[in-house]
Formats: sequence, structure tokens, C-alpha cells
Amino acid sequence: MSSNNLVIITAKVHEYLPAALLDKGFTVKYLPGINYEELYLMGNEAVGLIVTTRLEIDKKFIDRAVNLKWIGRLGSGMELIDLPYAASKGITCVSSPEGNRIAVGEHALGMLLSVIHRISSSFDEIRKGEWCRESNRGIELTGKTVGIIGFGNTGTAFANLLAPFGVTVLVYDKYKYDFSSGHIKEASMEQVCRYADVISFHVPLNHETKYMADELFFNSLQQAPVIINTSRGSVVKTTALVAALQQKMISGAALDVLENEQPATLPAIGKELFDFLIHQKNVLLTPHIAGYSREAFYKMSKVIIEKLGI
Repeated sequence: MSSNNLVIITAKVHEYLPAALLDKGFTVKYLPGINYEELYLMGNEAVGLIVTTRLEIDKKFIDRAVNLKWIGRLGSGMELIDLPYAASKGITCVSSPEGNRIAVGEHALGMLLSVIHRISSSFDEIRKGEWCRESNRGIELTGKTVGIIGFGNTGTAFANLLAPFGVTVLVYDKYKYDFSSGHIKEASMEQVCRYADVISFHVPLNHETKYMADELFFNSLQQAPVIINTSRGSVVKTTALVAALQQKMISGAALDVLENEQPATLPAIGKELFDFLIHQKNVLLTPHIAGYSREAFYKMSKVIIEKLGI
């Protein structure tokens, strides 16, 4: 190991991770509140870096980080890391979707059941002193068709959790083939949009998936499905989603992620969209917590150590 053995942890992590790194002979700086400028100044000192979705690891930083050997990403999305440039510098980059896939799958299922059975919205009414039964009739998931876009770690976990409900799962994944099994059927995007009563997104954010759910997508839907997004906010175009809700092209939405996850700082049009969403009975929002369970918090750290092989 190099005499320079500093690892900078830029996010809140389970205590297992710094302890494991220390046990392997690394020096650890645990700086969950560090900003980009501070990290840049320290970049030339580090051989390892632990990140989440908060800081961009771009070409400028990588050029500064002359001793950097590896980057560990807690979670799945790698869109904030310039992966091709890191690879050109011999920097190993790993993520840990195996650590939080169950949490994301369970969260997606929980949000779906809450929306179709009016669980959260009817509780909000009770808080106001209202007791409304007829207007809160639910819809059963059993026997429905669920579309899943992206069949990686979280998409697979969600599909597996749906098995006891007797649903047909139609899966579209541009890069996977011949995976049909039991209740899971390989499908085209057109088939998902035509037949699905629920559509859940489980894709990374990149140039192919940004605004995947746009006006054209919503216009192609045939069953007025519930839309679930636990992937990245910009996979779903908010203006198109709101229009789809207003025009009843969809019957509801369950969103753990938004295009801008700091609502107080949104410009006027963004604030209007956000205010619209939070006042709809058939919409459920959570603050990007799908993969944030207590178990996932530990498992992601464990996966990082195992994948790095350090």
C-alpha cells in the first residue's frame, strides 16, 4: 500500500465503513458535510473516496486527485462521476446497488399500495376531522398488470416482491433479453405503455433516460396507470407528469425523487408544480428515502468494501 493512504468519506455512512477502512490500514477523514471546493483542495491527498449523490466528481477534480486509486459510491447511480475519465486515469469506480435494492423494492411496493388504497390521503382527511369512506374506495393490486422499466437490482427486487399478488409483470430493459420467468414477462416499451395498470421506473440517469417519461410517453398510455419513480427525478418530466394527472392520463403517482429536491429554492414555475403535486389525493411524495433503510445503510458499506477488495 502507498504511504499516502488517505480515504475521504464525503457522506454520512454506517460506522462499519470507517472502521473497516481503518482496520485495513487506511487513514480516514470522515467529512459528511464537505463541499466541492473543500474536497477539491484535499483531492491530491486521497487514494480513496466515498461518495453519494451530493458532490460531482468531474474532470477538474480527477485531474487534481493525482493519487486517487478508487471511488466507492454508496447506492446505485453513478451519474455524478465522470466514469470514462476516471477509467482513463486508472481509477476503479464501484457502486453498491446490491445493498439497498430490497429497501427500494419494498418502498416502491409500499407507496403503490398506499396510493391505490388511499391510505395516506385518507389519513390526512382524518387528521382534519373528516371520515370519508365512499370517496376512499381502494383498488386491489391483485390480478393487475405492472410494468417495470429497467431490470437491474431494484427493478428485479420490486418484481420479486410482487409475486404473491398474482400480477403479471411486464419488464422493459433495453440491455437485457431472455429473462422471462413465471409472472415476469419480457416486453417492449410499447407493450408496457399499452397494457400496464402500474408503471415503475428503475433506471439510472443518463442521456438515454433523462425525461424518459415525457409528453410522448404519457400520451402513449392506454390504462391510466399509476406511475412510480424511485430512480432519479429527471427520469420523469415534471411538467408532463402534472399535465397527465390533470388530463387523467394517469390515475396516480408515487414519487420518491423529484427533479429538484429542494422545494423551497425552486423557481416560481417549479414551486407551482410542487404545490400542485402535494395537494393531490392520488399523489404520494417521499424525500428520497427509498434506499435509505437501516439495513441498507449497513449493507451498502459492506458491499463497497467487498467490491473494492481492499
